[in-house]
Amino acid sequence: MHNPLIVALDVDNRAKALQLTQELEGKVAAFKVGLELFNSAGVSVIEDIHSRNGKVFYDAKFHDIPNTVKGAVSAATKMGVWMVNVHCAGGLEMMKAARASANQTAELLCLTPPLVIGVTVLTSISREMLNTQWGVPGEVESTVLRLATLAKEAGLDGVVCSGHEISLLKKELGKDFKLIVPGIRPAGSVSVQDQKRVMTPKEAIEQGADFLVIGRPITQAPDPAEAALKIINEIQ
Repeated sequence: MHNPLIVALDVDNRAKALQLTQELEGKVAAFKVGLELFNSAGVSVIEDIHSRNGKVFYDAKFHDIPNTVKGAVSAATKMGVWMVNVHCAGGLEMMKAARASANQTAELLCLTPPLVIGVTVLTSISREMLNTQWGVPGEVESTVLRLATLAKEAGLDGVVCSGHEISLLKKELGKDFKLIVPGIRPAGSVSVQDQKRVMTPKEAIEQGADFLVIGRPITQAPDPAEAALKIINEIQ
């Protein structure tokens, strides 16, 4: 069975991150290194995960002018990451620059290019926030679809979206366009913390999610490996 679990290493120190990767080795698909861990531990933490045969989703969320993002994605590609993301809100030209940079750098170094994924609307954003704070009318789903369509046009491999947009995006953009879904909470979870648009692992996979990004329900469990296994069993 395809293992869809990406564990979010949203911790503030290298030692804790590497302890988690050791406990979860061989039990999950990849590890997400985001802003908190990267800015605490630096690029060496990615090298450490690679040395333990772990794949890294570098959750960089690059969002800048095309040339700057081009350079940033090239640097990420040189690190050998499996996946990296950019904000779709940066626009079509920026996303095209990211895709081209990943491909060109990988070819130059004889590497497999990373998956380049677009971030649509963060799962912490509700409709009310979209309408009143962003000034964008309508449902969140329509904004996600518009941004995801741009990402596909730019040649990106897929997007990050909430569970509530999975069916719509698979229908409109095709089964090969990858959907990486955060905001996942196992059945029976009491708290959704700061997430607004959430879904259980089983529901997300049944809708068509390709990968699930799960952090605290695994990393803050007394036994992270057991928690990951329970989620796999829940999906099955």
